[in-house]
Amino acid sequence: MLSVVRVHLPSEIPIVGCEITPYVLLRLPTGVVSTDDVPEAAPADGYFMRYRWYRIQSDRKVAICSVHPMEQATIQCLGCVKSKIPVAKSYHCSAKCFSDAWQHHRVLHERASSALNENGAEEEELFGRFGSTGSGVLSTTGSGSISNLGQSPGLNNGPVPLYPSGTDKNSGETWYEVGRTRTYTPTADDIGHVLRFECVSVDAEKKVPVGPPTSIMTSRVIPAPTPTPRRLIQVNGDVLSHLDLDSQTSFGTFSVLSYNILADAYATSDAYSYCPTWALSWTYRRQNLMREIIGYHADIICLQEVQLNHFEDFFSPELDKHGYQALYKKRTTEVYTGAPHAIDGCATFFRRDKFSHVKKYEVEFNKAAQSLTDAIIPSTQRRVALSRLIKDNVALIAVLEAKFGNHGTDNPGKRQLLCVANTHVNVHQDLKDVKLWEVQTLLKGLEKIAVSADIPMLVCGDFNSVPGSSPHGLLAMGKVDQLHPDLAIDPLGILRPASKLTHQLPLVSAYSSFARMVGVGYDLEHQRRRMDPATNEPLFTNCTRDFTGTVDYIFYTADSLSVESLLELLDEESLRKDTALPSPEWSSDHIALLAEFRCKPRIRR
Repeated sequence: MLSVVRVHLPSEIPIVGCEITPYVLLRLPTGVVSTDDVPEAAPADGYFMRYRWYRIQSDRKVAICSVHPMEQATIQCLGCVKSKIPVAKSYHCSAKCFSDAWQHHRVLHERASSALNENGAEEEELFGRFGSTGSGVLSTTGSGSISNLGQSPGLNNGPVPLYPSGTDKNSGETWYEVGRTRTYTPTADDIGHVLRFECVSVDAEKKVPVGPPTSIMTSRVIPAPTPTPRRLIQVNGDVLSHLDLDSQTSFGTFSVLSYNILADAYATSDAYSYCPTWALSWTYRRQNLMREIIGYHADIICLQEVQLNHFEDFFSPELDKHGYQALYKKRTTEVYTGAPHAIDGCATFFRRDKFSHVKKYEVEFNKAAQSLTDAIIPSTQRRVALSRLIKDNVALIAVLEAKFGNHGTDNPGKRQLLCVANTHVNVHQDLKDVKLWEVQTLLKGLEKIAVSADIPMLVCGDFNSVPGSSPHGLLAMGKVDQLHPDLAIDPLGILRPASKLTHQLPLVSAYSSFARMVGVGYDLEHQRRRMDPATNEPLFTNCTRDFTGTVDYIFYTADSLSVESLLELLDEESLRKDTALPSPEWSSDHIALLAEFRCKPRIRR
């Protein structure tokens, strides 16, 4: 007979929009113990498994704290209610919670106030949709109790589920059947309620359960935390302003996003013990990452640390729905020891309505290492040299053709091509020579493309190199100072002579535009405080408990492209309220970078 041995949940905390698939261990009629499902369509010796999900609703309404979703709310910000801010963001578990969060909570009020002032109507708070920052702060008071919080508009007032299943008069609880499959995705109607999962073996002929069901309860369903939207700051113009990410970019411009999303294989509780386990789970992070990425409305998306299975099963099909075509290059596997499907790589997506794919180049640094050692390393030392050089890193280079035309240039009939390089230089900090060599190898490849075509270039990715390091200097300055301390580490002699560490591409870091801007203003001062004046780069793009610094960049060829606007940077203090990244709000240990560019008119030669 088919029976249930054990049931447990991957996470006790269910989150809206994140599917739950319980772990169900079965003993098959043969005596074999298995986690494979036995559906009605394929019974085992006349038995199959039946699953049910129930929402348990109590007469007592419960609101959830917007800052600490594990806690019930005790006060509500009336300013949020007046400003038409989503009600879930208005709840706090204590006066201290509200006070501690006020600095960041106030931003919601300012932007809601600006949206009302500018548009004369309320504006939906979506990720990446916002109005301008207002100068005033609405008066806010904490009031209410658990009971009257429960009567707030929009809380647990969704449509009645399809399958009401009875009421327990003693506890005042009503059970509603909400699902009939093993997997269930909580909805907004479930917020604040406990879910119950039941599974039972059923006689396929009689259609009746065999014995009592096995059940397990979740904790209360919480809403998915949503980060405060990041604005697009205009940097090319007389007046500093900000733009609505939800609107299309202006004619002749395009936007590029670069983001290391933190592969699930690396997102372990050992590495990020400060992040709640439910917020580290891939089922949660993938939804949060997708919501963020889609909200930026970028024309080109360069992602790093994208696992092969996640690219095929999630990112490619999901972004296809939003009009993106996908390109992917997985890392090589000479030193990789994990599961084949979990290897990560670089993924580049572009909007089909703005670009078409012309050509794809794949750079495998392992192959370059093999060629290098064959050429300059004595045969007796090649094994040692390769063990140092081979890191399985790759780069994905895409040549695209713009569909928005070349109007306003001297050659309106000529094709507007664009070359986009996407890479992750995943090399240990001690191997400075290998890191610099990989960057030099990539740049030499891009130079060959530049020689063959008059083409603007973008070089995006996680270079694992801070400003002032030799790889950053090579990218930004076109050469490496021959006295740079990084060059002292070169046991294989691959960096000699140092005079060869050059390139001719006029690359500039997009975010240095913030540092070069002149003028005054609220937005400019905020961004300047988030830049390092010594390097003209952001203070950080990677923020963990053990490291905070800049390692991600978007470089562009300044002779053919100009920066129009940049996605605002985050301040470290706002992230430290959750210790570091990743967090329930931000699902990677890196922050996304985004720049909007305009193609410069070509000069006749």
